[in-house]
Amino acid sequence: GPDLKVISTLSVGFDHLALDEIKKRGIRVGYTPDVLTDATAELSVALLLSACRRLPEAAEQVKSGGWTTWKPLWMCGYGLSDSTVGIIGLGRIGQAVARRLKPFGVRKFLYTGSGPKPESAAEFGAEFVPLTRLAEESDFVVVTCALTPATQGMCNKDFFGRMKKTSVFVNTSRGAVVNQEDLYNALASGQIAAAGLDVTTPEPLPTDHPLLSLKNCVILPHVGSATYATRSTMAVLAANNLLAGLRGEPMPHELKL
Repeated sequence: GPDLKVISTLSVGFDHLALDEIKKRGIRVGYTPDVLTDATAELSVALLLSACRRLPEAAEQVKSGGWTTWKPLWMCGYGLSDSTVGIIGLGRIGQAVARRLKPFGVRKFLYTGSGPKPESAAEFGAEFVPLTRLAEESDFVVVTCALTPATQGMCNKDFFGRMKKTSVFVNTSRGAVVNQEDLYNALASGQIAAAGLDVTTPEPLPTDHPLLSLKNCVILPHVGSATYATRSTMAVLAANNLLAGLRGEPMPHELKL
């Protein structure tokens, strides 16, 4: 209604807001960046390891009686040591992911985005490359970019078709960055080895969705920031944003429209 003056979202993303209408009506928006960076980066690494080392599949084998005698290649996956990791979106979360993956012995980092970030990339010796080259050369692809018109549906049939058959794809950004039908086909046909998703379209994902039928796809219910400490900090920040907005004061974190 016409009395709406302030919106405070308990998130770093804001693609769920009608920004054009909000801007037109002069409504102020508070959000919660920075405070969920570490939690989301930890979850990204956990999801990558779960997918590449087939952890949910292996745990299910224990429960179902599939674990019998030792077999040399049973439940084998792919390791990070001496690998190439491609990061789509070297922002706060992308950098935090790279920082955590580096000690695993990653040989090379590639990244892509709206433009080079030499200062951020220097810490990891990361090389700025086109999206096509990142797809072709990466053993692991981690998506941590914002959802924009430029990134919507960016990870599609062409993208997956360029990836190695041994590559693992992880998305902890927004579901709409991925064409899920193309991802399903890539996983089902063995075009890529595995995927880990914390975000989907829609959310929640219907329980009969084709992606859920695949053993080589690990899907989580958008829990990137779900640690007790992080959610508590986010709640306090969202409340302070709202109060500052209502008082007409500068917000701790205001979205500049």
